[in-house]
Amino acid sequence: MPTIQLDRLVKRYGNVEVLHGINLDMDDNEFTVFVGPSGCGKSTTLRMIAGLEDVSDGEIYVDGKPVSHLEPKDRDLAMVFQDYALYPHMNVARNMSFALRLAKRPADEIDRKVRDVAEILGLTDYLHRRPGELSGGQRQRVAMGRAMVRDTGIFLLDEPLSNLDAKLRARMRTELAEMRARINKNFIYVTHDQVEAMTLGDRIVVMSGGHIQQQGSPEELFTNPVNQFVAGFIGSPAMNFLDGDLVEENGVLIVQGDGYSLPMPAESAARIGKVAGRRAVRLGMRPSSVFADPAVGAPIELEIVVAEYLGAQSVLVTRCGQTEVLVEVPSTARLQAGTSHRFGVRTEEIMIFDGQSGHRL
Repeated sequence: MPTIQLDRLVKRYGNVEVLHGINLDMDDNEFTVFVGPSGCGKSTTLRMIAGLEDVSDGEIYVDGKPVSHLEPKDRDLAMVFQDYALYPHMNVARNMSFALRLAKRPADEIDRKVRDVAEILGLTDYLHRRPGELSGGQRQRVAMGRAMVRDTGIFLLDEPLSNLDAKLRARMRTELAEMRARINKNFIYVTHDQVEAMTLGDRIVVMSGGHIQQQGSPEELFTNPVNQFVAGFIGSPAMNFLDGDLVEENGVLIVQGDGYSLPMPAESAARIGKVAGRRAVRLGMRPSSVFADPAVGAPIELEIVVAEYLGAQSVLVTRCGQTEVLVEVPSTARLQAGTSHRFGVRTEEIMIFDGQSGHRL
């Protein structure tokens, strides 16, 4: 399978620059996920790789060869769009085989490829149906099948699950993961849903404002984010952020803020180093790092505003001073809204970010 390299990729619309020199290497047989909020440049990057958007500056390399001057049909790739874009008057088999028939491939080859891909996607019993007779999930699989029959080296997927309901989206995530395990291809997947990114990606590329904020494995981005944006975007429920001051008292680093005071563990303090006076910081604390038992870690008093029962666990919306804080606890904790509770924070899991730049200290 081909390797893909983006070299100082720039996209401008008139005088407005929306991509600012993207550099990225994607390995052979890798599932790469571009994730970020709307308008961050992820779909624009994908469309430039596909050849649907012109490159303003920089270059795209596939197996070391520049391809930005090539037409989409000459780039050895297939794309699945956000909307299914199926031909309503054609049945599933003809929709899936359209590109092969356009290329005038032999009929027996077309039939074999369509049936092989249909078996992988669980569409064998639906080949005679038209799109109007299918569910949303089945239509999305047909769109994916149309790309797969082309037997290209690169698959581009632009938010393919965003039009599905939550239950079907979860099932399609599973099907995508299973399909990816069976097919040795390069996948580049765009989504705004970090759950999809975490569950599907070998490599996640987090984008914001036309820049790559960080790239790496799901575990790396969750445990070692480089800045506040990545820390807040990766993880569900999202990380809590509390404004405060980093101070040193008797050789111990402490973060103090409205309604809390938490000591830094020795390992974190060693990374941050000495502090002269007070330094404005932002404390990052994941909901899973806060426990109903105050003996687990450093104590923090929180006012419980809402208790959301989710079965095996509850998500508490609490307040620390004037700041909202989410907490994950077992549903057996039986904590009630309208009360205050003394929680325990596992301080070795909290993160400290510079109050101005947002970079992790």
